[in-house]
Amino acid sequence: MSDAEPKPFLRPGKLFLLVLLGLFVYLGALIAFIPAGWVWHKASPYVSLPPQVQVQQVAGRVWDGAAGVVISGFPIRVQWQLGWPSITALEQPVRISVESLQSSVSGDIALGWPANVRVNARGQVAVAEFEDLIRRSGGAMIEGDVSIDRLELAWADDRIVRADGLGRWAGGRVSWPMGSQTGQADFPPMQVNLDTTDGGVALVVAEQAGNGPVADANILWNGMMELRVYKRMIDLAGQPWPDSASPDDVVFRVRQPLLPGAR
Repeated sequence: MSDAEPKPFLRPGKLFLLVLLGLFVYLGALIAFIPAGWVWHKASPYVSLPPQVQVQQVAGRVWDGAAGVVISGFPIRVQWQLGWPSITALEQPVRISVESLQSSVSGDIALGWPANVRVNARGQVAVAEFEDLIRRSGGAMIEGDVSIDRLELAWADDRIVRADGLGRWAGGRVSWPMGSQTGQADFPPMQVNLDTTDGGVALVVAEQAGNGPVADANILWNGMMELRVYKRMIDLAGQPWPDSASPDDVVFRVRQPLLPGAR
């Protein structure tokens, strides 16, 4: 009877697995404890942001941190918390919240490989915070808050491949510019639905208890926006219009670029 030849404890395969495990532990420790401000200081020269976006302060860790961001002069605070990555799905989940003085939106983001992003969020937007921006753009001003009940987005192949959302407004006073004067009217509760179309993303504004849209907008992949306003909006605003028109008739239509160079 012969004795079996003893095998070394650290065989090449086991040694490789131990080194790989140690590397994962080391990388995990770096992500968990390395300061997020230091990482942003090193990475910011290589990150191209629009001129309207400025990152002023980054605090916390890469795993759990916050940043102060100014967008077109409007300050917001962004907080994030990384979840455990999914090796099988090749995704990194992130819990994120965006807050201003009166508004907040929070939700979950899944960053997939190679360039896929999924967003699921909800929140509350105080319209009064954006009054100056709305006035400068010539838009209508509404009272109260807009609740974002559902916002689901999926990004792949350099475009939004899925959009689904619902926003609600409880109703109230609406004011809009009319030449040198300002028009006003009391509107019922309204809602906005977000959906995906073949050419881009569609937003439909309607009365919550109504039978059709008062306005809709299509944001196209080429950077153009198509806006239509229906007579139903004129009726809600109490403005005069020929009785021959039906609520479903389009009374105003505009097509304009949202991005420079779009056509």
